[in-house]
Amino acid sequence: MSIQPSKLVLAFGALAVVCLTGWIMDSINPSVIVGPNGLTGLEEYHMTVPGQDDHPLSLASPGTRAGVFATLWSFGTRHLHSAVRSLFELNGYQVISDIVACFLAIVWAFRHHAMYSLIFFAVVLAAMSLAGGAICRIAAVQFAGGDRPGLTAAVRFSVGKFTSFFTAPITPILVILIAGALIMLLGLWGNIPVVGELSVGLLLPFLLAAAAVIAVIAIGTLAGLSLMFPSIAYEDSDCFDAISRSFSYVYARPWRTGFYMVVAFVYGAICYLFVRFFAFLLLWITYGFLQVGFMQHNAKLHVIWREPTFDDFLGVSTAAPRDWSTGIAAFLVYFWVLIVVGLVVSFVISFYFSASTILYALLRKRVDLIPLEDVCTYPEEAAAEALAPGLAAQAPPAAGQTADLPGADQQAAPSG
Repeated sequence: MSIQPSKLVLAFGALAVVCLTGWIMDSINPSVIVGPNGLTGLEEYHMTVPGQDDHPLSLASPGTRAGVFATLWSFGTRHLHSAVRSLFELNGYQVISDIVACFLAIVWAFRHHAMYSLIFFAVVLAAMSLAGGAICRIAAVQFAGGDRPGLTAAVRFSVGKFTSFFTAPITPILVILIAGALIMLLGLWGNIPVVGELSVGLLLPFLLAAAAVIAVIAIGTLAGLSLMFPSIAYEDSDCFDAISRSFSYVYARPWRTGFYMVVAFVYGAICYLFVRFFAFLLLWITYGFLQVGFMQHNAKLHVIWREPTFDDFLGVSTAAPRDWSTGIAAFLVYFWVLIVVGLVVSFVISFYFSASTILYALLRKRVDLIPLEDVCTYPEEAAAEALAPGLAAQAPPAAGQTADLPGADQQAAPSG
């Protein structure tokens, strides 16, 4: 399901928007400085967390500047690869440590680059709301047993539900911030002599209740975040219904939810390695046959194309372009290799949303006893499929007969 061209196109488009936004913002303000010890601020922040004693590699030499997006990308990619390796080494502690490190990277970004992070992650959420919502919609209809909707129909659905997709992940965070702000206000009140400390002591039960609400919402958000988009795609619901369903499924079946997530992660890691190996094989074969054709010990080839490795498709630079033609050729080769890298990352995005959709359907069947094939569809979706080439020329059905439209037997009325 994840390797389908329509889903890869959606994921690649979202990835392109995110990367272009990060590149532009990094070009305007490269605010991450590499310290004298050769580490960026993110790496130093990560190493100060108890239990994080690894020594990551720096992005650049001491004294240089890097962008926040480039720092996050390099840090996240390295820990993703580390998590996959540790998984097959059966090192569960390192897998959890790498996943926690990725969350700490986001915390670091908002703590030290708040304005940058607000703008950048708003763009990320908007892009993923459109692409992820469309991918979840395709996966939901397909997993329900019907013909998957076309790319245009899926995008139209995600655009129509964009507000729900966009607000579902941030609504619980806003509730947490509001509850936390109330506790902070009482903390400020506590600075008043005599009255302040007495107020804190008297109102402490209410503060504990607010903290309990924050804890419940935080756990539900972290565990149920991947269920919010599929809920909207399946039920055509709003953000509040998506939050309610994701929270209820997580708390009703916590062990089953965890089991499904572990299985999805393990299977996703295997699929990722296969896709990455295929992409590396593609580059390696191309590079190998080019080596046979180039002369002078492949000197020119080494200038325009860095030799790819399994860990780094972009390779390590060995020489600088000697003239304008080799410079342009090196840029074009770099661009096309980036496209291959983008397709691999697009598969990861597509797999995440597709697996989340299946996970939601299984939990919904277990908790609410709703059949897997029950998904909210609309007549216009089936009609759009019927107008595909080869179907539009068919004669209309006779009076009293039902049109044989793809997925017509799975159609259901829109949920209230």
